[in-house]
Amino acid sequence: MYKKVTTPLKEIELCDLKAGDRVLISGIIYAARDAAHKRLCDALDCGQDLPIDLKGQIIYYAGPCPPKPGHISGPFGPTTSGRMDKYTPRMLEQGLKGMIGKGERSKDVIEAMQNAKAVYFAAIGGAGALLATKIKQQKTIAYEDLGAEAITKLLVEDFPAIVAIDYIGNSLFETEPPKYENKYAAIIQNTNKV
Repeated sequence: MYKKVTTPLKEIELCDLKAGDRVLISGIIYAARDAAHKRLCDALDCGQDLPIDLKGQIIYYAGPCPPKPGHISGPFGPTTSGRMDKYTPRMLEQGLKGMIGKGERSKDVIEAMQNAKAVYFAAIGGAGALLATKIKQQKTIAYEDLGAEAITKLLVEDFPAIVAIDYIGNSLFETEPPKYENKYAAIIQNTNKV
C-alpha cells in the first residue's frame, strides 16, 4: 500500500511518514545535483537570494537525459545522494523538507534532518525510464549553463519512492541489512558446496 504525498510538504504529513513506507509523490519537485547545490551554497555565502524557495519542497538528486521526440522527459533516474551531503544541512536550514536519491546519508545529514523535521526518500536506481513517465512537466529554471546539472522544476504525478530515513532518524540503511545477513551467508555456503 502506498501513501499519497503532495508538495509542498506539510509537517503533519511528514510526521505520518515512517521509514519503509512506500509513497507516491505528486506536485512540484526540483531536480538538482552537486554542481547546482554548490552554487546554491555559494549564493547563501554571498548573502544572495536563492533562485527557488525551498520551504516545504523536495529536491530530487537527478539530472535529465534528453527526451525522445514527443516525450516530456528522457530517463530521469536518481544519483548518489552522498555527493550532496556537504550541502544538505544548509538546504535544510532554508526550509527544504524532502530529498529523493539513492544510497545512504551521513550522520551529519541525518542529524540536520531531525532538526528540520525532514525526510529522505529513496528512488530506484536503474528505473529512470519508468520514473520519467511520472513527470508531467519539466522546465530548467536556474543555472542553465550547467546543462544536466541545472536546477529543473518538475511537475510529477504519483512518483514512486520509499521513505528511507524518516524525520526522527529511523533509517532503512541501518534496520534492513541485518535481516539479510544470515540469508546471504546461507547462499554463499550453498554455492561453495557445488
